[in-house]
Amino acid sequence: MKKALLVLATPAAAVASAPAPADRALATQKNCMACHAVDKKLVGPSYKDVATKYAGQKDAVDKLSVKILKGGSGVWGPVPMPANAQVSEAEAKKLAAWCCR
Repeated sequence: MKKALLVLATPAAAVASAPAPADRALATQKNCMACHAVDKKLVGPSYKDVATKYAGQKDAVDKLSVKILKGGSGVWGPVPMPANAQVSEAEAKKLAAWCCR
C-alpha cells in the first residue's frame, strides 16, 4: 500500500516542481532566458536561486516585478539587470509569480 501511494505521489511532485510551460514561454519571448536559466546561473541568477532568496516574502512578486521593469543592481553581484521596456506590468507580475512559485 505504501508503494502505491508513493508512486502516485511522485508524478504530482515532479509536475509541481517543473516550470509552467506558458510562463517559461513568456520568459523566452521576453528574452529573460538570455541571462537567466531555471536551475543554473548564467549572466544572472537562476530562477530557483531567486525563488529561494525571496521565499516567504509576501511582497516578493511586487519587488521582483519592479526589478524586471526598471532593472537593478547590487543584489546578485556587480552585473546590473537592465530595464525591460518590452515587458508590460502584467507580464512582469506573471514572470515574478512564476519565479517565486
